[in-house]
Amino acid sequence: MPTLSSEIRAVLAVFLPLFSRRVLRQVQVLVLGAILAPGKRTVTSALRAMGLHNEAHFQNYHRLLNRAHWSSRQASRILLALLVHTFAAVGPLVVGIDETLERRRGDKIAQKGIYRDAARSSKSFFVKSSGLRWISLMLLVTIPWAGRVWALPFLTVLAPSERYDQQRRRRHKTLVDWARQSVKQVRRWLPERTLVLVADSSYAVIEFLHACASLVPAVSVVTRLRLDAALYAPAPTKQAGKVGRPRKKGKRLPTLAQVLDNSQTAWQKLTLARWYSQEQREVEIVSGTALWYHSGKPVVPIRWVLIRDPQGKFKPQALLCTDLSATPEQIVNWFVLRWQLETTFQQVRTHLGVETQRQWNELAIVRTTPALLGLFSLVTLMAHRQWQQGKLSIRQAAWYVKERATFSDAIACVRRQLWSDVLFCTSSAKTDITEIQQALLARFADTLCYAA
Repeated sequence: MPTLSSEIRAVLAVFLPLFSRRVLRQVQVLVLGAILAPGKRTVTSALRAMGLHNEAHFQNYHRLLNRAHWSSRQASRILLALLVHTFAAVGPLVVGIDETLERRRGDKIAQKGIYRDAARSSKSFFVKSSGLRWISLMLLVTIPWAGRVWALPFLTVLAPSERYDQQRRRRHKTLVDWARQSVKQVRRWLPERTLVLVADSSYAVIEFLHACASLVPAVSVVTRLRLDAALYAPAPTKQAGKVGRPRKKGKRLPTLAQVLDNSQTAWQKLTLARWYSQEQREVEIVSGTALWYHSGKPVVPIRWVLIRDPQGKFKPQALLCTDLSATPEQIVNWFVLRWQLETTFQQVRTHLGVETQRQWNELAIVRTTPALLGLFSLVTLMAHRQWQQGKLSIRQAAWYVKERATFSDAIACVRRQLWSDVLFCTSSAKTDITEIQQALLARFADTLCYAA
């Protein structure tokens, strides 16, 4: 094991109490090897990157994932606390939630199912793939050296297929069930912070919104709203002496589709600093409060925001927020951050090898993908400490002027530090020449030659 720099050692040290001394070395080897290894992120590729291709007891590293006793949930809690302390010490915490598909095939992958492949599908072309469906919660924070908001994963849970639960005679949990349980867990971890949950239309479910609003303190949810949703005015106050249960809702309000078509609707112009992947954009909005209700379900007070483009470049959209005190501008800006989740999913596939691991053991499967997603946040934390020391560099070229760092720069910075942590012997006679051990040179060559 190389002597790690203080920046990297400080990030890893907070996780060491989760593991026994017996497996501590294996943990560090797999984490550092997963960062250094290009391409596939199998256990063997991590060992090769760390120069342990001749390790006779390589099975001990596999056992860390499929047998050793340690808690992924406690690791998520520590990671969240570290992210909050570093990037969001004050103010409300904006958390994004979304699901992603890890494409896996094979009879030994018991939890897999057939799902819509969002990365390959479009509005006119539907693609289904076999794989594992993961629900990930990410902290949406501004990275100072990147100049934009990143989605940093800290909690990822597996949502097994319905067939898997039926075979084991277990009650099947839907996406909303897993999301509700995950949000409650985060609320217990951060009981004193204001939480805002940003989600897509899959989580625009009355029961889920009611569960988040019922937490103490409540978790605000921002998501899409159907244009034909049944909205109602607040229930009138029950008169004294009147028999019967109090009313849940008042009179029916016009749907948002009717508000959109009404020529009397008073639209207000709003300039957004960032609209999806574009820069500044001017939109028109109208907002109001109402009760969202469906027969047999709880009543959810919401603030709705209707958005349209004066130039007609995108279809009108409706948003809802369970925090009635939030302004329409806040709601729109929160919702736009949701697209950063897709960017993170793409980055972990490109740079951290998600979907290239080959674990078949169920416990190893449950641990590996969340660990690789969490590695995205770990690399960001390490790069942030390098930036504070003035060591973060941005890759430049004559044909490409790059002003802001990306994740490729972050992981390159961490890799450069890890490689330099290996003992070098510098010649005092010639400062422009560095002597490298033969074993280390062979390790460099092996890593580069088998990079793809």
